[in-house]
Amino acid sequence: MSFRQKLVVEIRLVLAATLYFAIWFGVLMTLKRLYLADYQIKFRGLSLALVSALVVAKVVLLMEHVTLGQWIRKRAVLIDVMLRTFLCGIGVFVVVLLEKGIEGRHEHGGFGAAVAWVFQHRDMNHVWADTIAITAALLGFNVLGAVRRHLGEGQLHRVFLLPPAGEVKPSEHDARMKGAQP
Repeated sequence: MSFRQKLVVEIRLVLAATLYFAIWFGVLMTLKRLYLADYQIKFRGLSLALVSALVVAKVVLLMEHVTLGQWIRKRAVLIDVMLRTFLCGIGVFVVVLLEKGIEGRHEHGGFGAAVAWVFQHRDMNHVWADTIAITAALLGFNVLGAVRRHLGEGQLHRVFLLPPAGEVKPSEHDARMKGAQP
């Protein structure tokens, strides 16, 4: 495979993963906006959601190349999915805490004091809410990845983008399958 072909494949993977996480983060931002509207608090986070989706997509795609060891490989795919999701969830928790610490470092007299303040005040609820929502998105992504690997390359797209085989005439289905191949 040439460098150009590898680049095209990588760009397609990043765009697909970014779209997935952008939808999740967009829903999260919309929910935050709706909840805060009850208190007449304006909240704008769409650009943050899009940038976060791009960063998370690239990190997750890199993490797919990390093997969790021989022990995991010999176990059920469910264990791999849950372990990857758990480890990424811990990473999300740490990153959200770091973000809160960086945001509040001037207001609270330093990074450590800002992180301690987060644990002692209601900002911790925001940390947990963001961590839970993003970890749920990661779980969905990991499950879809496992299904994609099980079905084979291009098959997951066919499952979702073509009508069920039983509801289309066999000749039509064959023609659609040939047209849907990557």
